[in-house]
Amino acid sequence: MSDATRASSAPNDGDDYPAEHVDLLVVGAGLSGVGVAAQLHRDFPGRSLAVVEARDAVGGTWDLFRYPGVRSDSDMFTLGYGFRPWRDARAIAPGAAIRDYVRDTADETGIAELIRFGHRVVAADWSSADARWTVTIEVGSTAGPGGSPAAAASSEGGAGAAPASRRVTITCSFLFVCSGYYRYDEGWSPAFPGQESFAGRVVHPQHWPEGLDVAGKRVVVIGSGATAVTLVPALAESAEQVTMLQRSPTYVLSLPSRRKEPRAWRRLLPQGVDDRLIRWRSIGMALLSFQTSRRSPEKMKAFLRAQVARRLPDDFDVDRHFQPSYDPWDQRLCITPDGALFRALRSGSASIVTDDIDTFTPGGVRVAGRDGQQAHEVPADVVVTATGLNLLLFGGMRLSVDGVEVDPATRLTYKGFMLSGVPNLAFAIGYTNASWTLKIDLVVHYVARLLRHADRHGFRSVVPIAPERPGPTSPLIDLTSGYVSRGVHLMPRQGSRSPWRMHQNYPRDVWLMRLSTLTRDGMQFGR
Repeated sequence: MSDATRASSAPNDGDDYPAEHVDLLVVGAGLSGVGVAAQLHRDFPGRSLAVVEARDAVGGTWDLFRYPGVRSDSDMFTLGYGFRPWRDARAIAPGAAIRDYVRDTADETGIAELIRFGHRVVAADWSSADARWTVTIEVGSTAGPGGSPAAAASSEGGAGAAPASRRVTITCSFLFVCSGYYRYDEGWSPAFPGQESFAGRVVHPQHWPEGLDVAGKRVVVIGSGATAVTLVPALAESAEQVTMLQRSPTYVLSLPSRRKEPRAWRRLLPQGVDDRLIRWRSIGMALLSFQTSRRSPEKMKAFLRAQVARRLPDDFDVDRHFQPSYDPWDQRLCITPDGALFRALRSGSASIVTDDIDTFTPGGVRVAGRDGQQAHEVPADVVVTATGLNLLLFGGMRLSVDGVEVDPATRLTYKGFMLSGVPNLAFAIGYTNASWTLKIDLVVHYVARLLRHADRHGFRSVVPIAPERPGPTSPLIDLTSGYVSRGVHLMPRQGSRSPWRMHQNYPRDVWLMRLSTLTRDGMQFGR
């Protein structure tokens, strides 16, 4: 599946030159893209590899999100790369530290030199006759569904240049898409009644204004998910008052933000062994939480309620504000490191209102007074709409096979990382009940196995073929969260059994991805 043609030093200009060819093309230079590229570069040093990134920086989500308090929502000992363990004592790390970790990894592995910024993939077409992808890329502007509004400087334009966009093509033997699952250029912002009458400022966390100062101001954060749970205690440090305004509650769990010092006997272990012990302990705890939630939801509800209640005043209405109507892990649990949200509530610098929004007013947000509550106005100088993301798969690129467009929503996923009927393409979608990177590490290992097998037997293509009668199917991301519900019609499907089901179980996937056979279960190789 390799090709002797090497990557040229610069992309072509449309029809002026033949399309450049690389053996391996990775789309995206975020946490997943850098990790995937680093491992492929290590495992296949003789193959040409390029990384294209729509934005103008390494880091993906962790470079884009700059709102106060932005941090990991998984522990870093599993969110970090298996091949480059996270050794900072902070288990829940700030966004800037994660961004530096991704950038340092790109530098140390040589991937930084292979990244082309301001390159947004708009289409990819597979040719069975040539056994390669032709990838159409918009260069010179990161505006659009996959990128941020800012323009990137191209290699021709120099630092700070913002040339008009142009299109180039690159062909590749294998395409690995690591563009995430949401739109980078816009977050989900529903239209609220009366919003135009509000005299203050309305901001979305995904595009936090640089220099916004909330000192001495009243802030209302609309939302109850991970972003809101992060923002409220961070803003409460300087704002006069912060109110978390939620339509319905979310399960919130307090976890330590820092790793405890290892016991004496562990200090004698080699660093690599200690890294693995920490990683597997974190994997085990996450799996225990998920399995308990699925098998004994009432016990998990009681546990989560009790750990909230003991951190708040006796007269706090825990059931109204922290007991959702759904079961734990129907949506992701929200993490508050060291109980930061509860500390802010206990101190009085933050409060929670669980109610429906009636309308914005010049001085704040009026709530309807649901469930016997009084309708009233929540005063605000700044309103933060932490209302979620817009789902977007594959960075918005159009996929086609031999000129026939592929609708991902009509395809089954193979082990959660390939589309049925689409050759030589993998994509990075991580776990919803554990750290994202755990799944990506397994996927890139499996792809490496496929590539080696193809090379040994002279194959040029590999494609999963779905069964004629797949049985019941469900969306690939099987959560009831708002952003998933809004975009469910865009998502590929998963089946009811392996290999067409994405298991939320890392130990099981270790077997499926590292040790299982490559030539059965619907995988087809071709010359």
